Amino acid sequence: MEIWPQATVQQCVVHLIRSLLRYASKAHWSRLTKDLRRIYTAPTETAAEQRFAEFEAEWGDRYPAVIRLWREAWPTFTPFLAFPAEIRRVIYTTNAIESLGARFRQAARRRGHFPTEQAALKVLYLVIRQPLKNRPNVTGRTPGWKTALNTLALYYGDRITLN
Repeated sequence: MEIWPQATVQQCVVHLIRSLLRYASKAHWSRLTKDLRRIYTAPTETAAEQRFAEFEAEWGDRYPAVIRLWREAWPTFTPFLAFPAEIRRVIYTTNAIESLGARFRQAARRRGHFPTEQAALKVLYLVIRQPLKNRPNVTGRTPGWKTALNTLALYYGDRITLN
């Protein structure tokens, strides 16, 4: 946070759910995820809190570790709820960011070292432009990204550019 003091830290909803399921019986996974979906699709933080209270009443006795983990993650989960529902689908997971980071690391490892900073930036640019193989969306484009980007520009003003 020292590098980007104005950054909004958001917990990846997908990873949060996966980590919670480790503490639950597989027999209850579908019901748990259905009930959790009600929380992260709530229209507001207040509605999410109310739905979490219902979730806790339903599952708290059986899975106290799930409730504890969700409470601990709440401060980094709630920034997600400040955004309109139409862009939440684009930003609810950090998988795309993590995938790009992994591709950057792989490209840097393969080359070993770079003679200049410019050479490193060129390789990273080429990684970004490279189509993703064995993926349903090989272009790497995220559906709804333009709408999300415009909405984020409204929320963050001069901190985000549309270029």
